[in-house]
Amino acid sequence: MASLRSARRASLAVARARPLPLGRPSPAPCSAWAAAMEPAPRWLAGLRFDNRALRALPVETPPPGPEGAPSAPRQVPGACFSRARPAPLQQPRVVALSGPALALLGLGAAALEAEAEAEAALFFSGNALLPGAEPAAHCYCGHQFGQFAGQLGDGAAMYLGEVCTAAGERWELQLKGAGPTPFSRQADGRKVLRSSIREFLCSEAMFHLGVPTTRAGACVTSESTVVRDVFYDGNPKHEKCTVVLRVAPSFIRFGSFEIFKPTDEHTGRAGPSVGRNDIRVQMLDYVIGSFYPEIQAAHAHDSDHVPRNAAFFREVTRRTARMVAEWQCVGFCHGVLNTDNMSILGLTIDYGPFGFLDRYDPDHVCNASDHAGRYAYSKQPEVCKWNLQKLAEALEPELPQALGKAILEEEFDSEFQRHYLQKMRRKLGLVSVAQEEDGALVARLLETMRQTGADFTNTFSLLSSFPLEPQSPGLAEFLTSLTSQCASLEELRLAFRPQMDPRQLSMMLMLAQSNPQLFALIGTQASLARELDRVEQQSQLEQLSPEELQSRNRGCWADWLQEYRVRLEKDMAGAGDRAAWQAERVRVMQANNPKYVLRNYIAQSAIEAAENGDFSEVRRVLKLLESPFHGDGEAAGGPEAAGAARGWHSYSSKPPLWAAELCVT
Repeated sequence: MASLRSARRASLAVARARPLPLGRPSPAPCSAWAAAMEPAPRWLAGLRFDNRALRALPVETPPPGPEGAPSAPRQVPGACFSRARPAPLQQPRVVALSGPALALLGLGAAALEAEAEAEAALFFSGNALLPGAEPAAHCYCGHQFGQFAGQLGDGAAMYLGEVCTAAGERWELQLKGAGPTPFSRQADGRKVLRSSIREFLCSEAMFHLGVPTTRAGACVTSESTVVRDVFYDGNPKHEKCTVVLRVAPSFIRFGSFEIFKPTDEHTGRAGPSVGRNDIRVQMLDYVIGSFYPEIQAAHAHDSDHVPRNAAFFREVTRRTARMVAEWQCVGFCHGVLNTDNMSILGLTIDYGPFGFLDRYDPDHVCNASDHAGRYAYSKQPEVCKWNLQKLAEALEPELPQALGKAILEEEFDSEFQRHYLQKMRRKLGLVSVAQEEDGALVARLLETMRQTGADFTNTFSLLSSFPLEPQSPGLAEFLTSLTSQCASLEELRLAFRPQMDPRQLSMMLMLAQSNPQLFALIGTQASLARELDRVEQQSQLEQLSPEELQSRNRGCWADWLQEYRVRLEKDMAGAGDRAAWQAERVRVMQANNPKYVLRNYIAQSAIEAAENGDFSEVRRVLKLLESPFHGDGEAAGGPEAAGAARGWHSYSSKPPLWAAELCVT
């Protein structure tokens, strides 16, 4: 297993595209001749496209170039989309399909599974276009790690069009990894198997957890390869090109409105459509009319659009606050919360170096490239609020900046706290009466989890079996189960292992004192403080025995559980029927505390199998994640049982020790 583990780091990291020789794509086919050249679908024949975004917003047609060559990277002024064409892949084949996501499009289970997979491989790889599809790449900008980056855009994704269903719904289809676009910069527009499997699985996992998210309908790989230098260390390798079919009402994001930004005073970069307020107005009309129809209707007769735009920004703020509250309650870390990765609909979007908490650490950073910890777990609400401020700035003059700021201050914190506490009460089984002290109870729970290194998901899951009677014979057994979810001495020593050589740390400390300006160029006070904390923690751990650690953990949990019992008794007193209250408490807790989340080691095991040509583990994990709150996976023949039969680590167990070595960038 050691050789496998040493390779895990390389297979998991999400690397930047290496430049490859590129050409220019031809415009999307629109003639009868072009349509006739595409194969006719059968299973997918019922998809009906009505591409409203391309009618409502300005679209650039790429300048003519060599026939069959892909699109050259360039600035795209005065447009929200640029027409593109997926680049074909060699021998595409399906890794997995998500039935629930495809059902949104009206696609049921095909009578012949092999035929459905063949069509999915052909059309969802981009090798052929469905009738009515009009591939295009979306233009947007973004603040990345707090700095304005200028034009970004869909460098590895393509809008296919919008499918209208018999249920009256409209879904945008997008292929991620379908080849170069005008926004690919120096990259090749491709995604590889490891990053695609992670995005595919997490999109669906988040939906079934009840978190607002974009969806993933298919993951299709191929025999085409691209070169990736995973760690930028001069050791590139060939990896298989893979495409994910993404589904959402829209993929418009905060950064879509930043294309009008004038030259930034810090970076010197500007959006490609500076001064085009007419397009900003078009975008607001389209987004509000299409996705916030109740706001459009309420202000249909207003001559001044500011009240409508204010109502729109208020609702985006509320949705974003609720979304990040949901993240915090399931222990989800996004990893790259730039403004270009924030959905205008309040959906989780763009799954890259994400992660779910294992050992609870509020300062956990899931993206190994985030050296300053800007997007740490505990900072996500603050960062989302900062991103909303940038959206408000991007809406000016259609939304006066002072008004946008006032709305943000009025709405975000209160909506986040309200939703967060409401969700946490359900996770703790407080089903009767809300109490003022509930926020403090939650805070002390999280602090107990931090002190003991408790597993975030499993600790919440276990609490539903907490015996209410103080003298219950099951209390000691429960406490043993709970402390078994705490970090072992070995885990803690690994977690707090210093990252710097002692001589390097000493030099950095001296430099921070003697030359702060030079120190600021090579490090941060926050990173230095984290390293000093690691050294101190490591020193304390060296003096601790496993028995002392276990005793300390039991004491911490016994103290909090006593407080929790008092609060549960108050909740029960307000309910009347004790048996009914207890049944409801357990039901609510089991419906809000998942047993399964997409931990990095689970995704990694599926990736390694897929890279060896075995897609069954991806499909098994997908099935498991469709029922995260129930024990379905453990039923005879279920995904958990099947994994155990193959010798896999249990999907609901604490991660194995090697999981701490996994690195996502």
